[in-house]
Amino acid sequence: MVTAFLQHLEQIVWGPPLLIFLLASGVYLTVISKGVQVRYLFYSLKLAFSRHDDRAKGDISHFEALMTALAATIGIGSISGVATAIATGGLGALFWLWLAAFLGMATKYSEAILAIKYRVVDEKNEMCGGPMYYLEKSLSKKHLGKALAAFFALAGAITAFGTGNMVQANSVSTALFSNFNISPLISGSFLAVCTAVALFGGIKSIGKVSSYLVPVMAVFYIGGGLMVLAINYTLLPKAIAAIFSSAFTGEAATGGFLGASVMLAIQYGVSRGIFSSEAGLGSAPIAAAAAKTDVPGRQALISMSGVFITSFIVCSITGLAIATTDVLGAIGPSGKVLNGSLMVIEAFNRTLPGSGVIITISLLLFAYSTILGWAYYGEKCVEYLFGVKSVFFYRIAFTLCLIPGSIVSLGIVWSFANVMNGLMAFPNLVGLFALSRVVQEETQSFDLLVQNEEKSNL
Repeated sequence: MVTAFLQHLEQIVWGPPLLIFLLASGVYLTVISKGVQVRYLFYSLKLAFSRHDDRAKGDISHFEALMTALAATIGIGSISGVATAIATGGLGALFWLWLAAFLGMATKYSEAILAIKYRVVDEKNEMCGGPMYYLEKSLSKKHLGKALAAFFALAGAITAFGTGNMVQANSVSTALFSNFNISPLISGSFLAVCTAVALFGGIKSIGKVSSYLVPVMAVFYIGGGLMVLAINYTLLPKAIAAIFSSAFTGEAATGGFLGASVMLAIQYGVSRGIFSSEAGLGSAPIAAAAAKTDVPGRQALISMSGVFITSFIVCSITGLAIATTDVLGAIGPSGKVLNGSLMVIEAFNRTLPGSGVIITISLLLFAYSTILGWAYYGEKCVEYLFGVKSVFFYRIAFTLCLIPGSIVSLGIVWSFANVMNGLMAFPNLVGLFALSRVVQEETQSFDLLVQNEEKSNL
C-alpha cells in the first residue's frame, strides 16, 4: 500500500508540468548563456582538472568541489538509476536522459553562478550557498524568496535521506546479498560506520575523501564498462539505433521487455537524468559555493563539466552495456524480471563472466561517496533552517538511517527519492528564472574576462 501511494505521488510530481518546467528552463538558460555548454565544454574540463585558486575565498579547491559534487552524482543514479529508467521506460529513456543532460549543463552552470555570487560565511567561518541563499537574498522584497528558500531547504534536508541515503544503502545491500550473501543489516551497519568517520570531519574532510575516492571509482567502473562495450562493439550501432527509435515509439528494441510508452520513456529518462546529474535540483551548487574561486563563472564551468562526466560518460556506459547484452526484460534467479543494479551486474556477467563483481565494488564505492556528498547538502539545508548547532544531530540521524535504508524494498526507496527530488526542483527553478538576468550579466562579464586572458597569453 505504501509503495502504491508513493508511486502514485511520483507520477503526479514528475508529471508533465515539472518535466516541461525542467526542459524549458534548460532551453531558456542555454539561450541566454549563448550555448555555454557548447562554447566552454573543453575549457570547463581543463579548468576542472588543472586550475587551483588557493588564495581565493572558499573552503575547498576547485577540484575538491567538483569531486564532492561528483561524489553525489556519479553513483547509484548512474548505475541503478539508469537501469530502472530503462526497465520502466524502455531504451528510449536513455535518449531523454541525454537530452535532459545537455540542457541540464546550462542549468547547472547557472545554479553555480548564483551559488557563488550570493554565498555567505557562517559561524564556523565556512562558506554557505545554494538555492536557499540566492532565493532569500534576491527575492526578499516580495517575501516570496524566504518562503521558497525555506521550502527548498526543508525538501533538501529530507531528500538527502532518500536520494543520498536510503537509495544508496538499498542498492549496495541488494548487490552484496546477491553476490556474496551478506546480510543487508550488516551492509547497512558497515556503511553507517564508514560514513560517520568521514562525516564528522566537515566539508574539508568530505572534500579530501571525495578527491581520492571519486577518480578511482570512476576509472574502475568506466574501465570495466568500456571492456564490455569493446567486446560487443558489433552490436553498438543496432543498440544506438534502438535508443533513438524507441524514444519516439515507446518500444524497447532488445530483450523481452515490451510496451513502454513514450511518456514513460520521457518521464523516467528525464527524472533519472536529473537524479544522476542533479541539474535543476539545486543540490550541487551547495558544494560549488564552498569552492575557492576568483569569479563565479570559473567555478560554474567546473560544475557544468560534472554533468558531462556523469551523464554522457558514466550513464551512457551503463545504458549501452544493457542495450548490447540483451538483459532488458531478462528473468533473474529469483524468478523476477531483473531491475536496478542486478540488471547491470547481469549485463557485465554475460560479456565477462564473473565481472559482475566490478559492479558490486563500484556500487559500494559510488554509494559511499554519494552518501558523503548528500550528507553535506542535507546538513547545509538544516543549518539554514535551524542554525549551526542542529548540524550535529542531523549527522547522527543521517548516519543511523543507513541501516533501515538497506532493508526496505527497492520500489519504496526509489519512489520516495523521486518525489523529494521533484519537490526540491520547483523552488529552485523559480529562482533560476527570476535571476536569469544575473546569470546573463555574469556570463557576459566572464566572456570578457576569458577574452582578455586569451589576448594576454598571445
